[in-house]
Amino acid sequence: MTSTAPAKTAPAKTAAEKTGAHTEEAAALIDDARARIDTLDDRIIGLVQERMAVSAVVQEARITSGGRRINLSREMEILASYRNALGRPGTSLAMTLLELCRGRA
Repeated sequence: MTSTAPAKTAPAKTAAEKTGAHTEEAAALIDDARARIDTLDDRIIGLVQERMAVSAVVQEARITSGGRRINLSREMEILASYRNALGRPGTSLAMTLLELCRGRA
């Protein structure tokens, strides 16, 4: 005869515990802000995917016309643009975008 003990469940966390806030009011503010961040992240991901598709069109046209897949001077312009707008971390972000958009060799 086997008996199974009921599974212990952790007590539900309060909103303040979930967010690290010290008050319920701050927790509500954080929850709202996080929801906004999630929405923005979804939009950013969609824009990156769109950028990848457009970049593929540019690369295909360049290759079809006898050019190279990558245009380094254009990439330098993009790096400078992101660095000027976002500071040093902008360069890393731009490099990641360029890597995503280069496609497969």
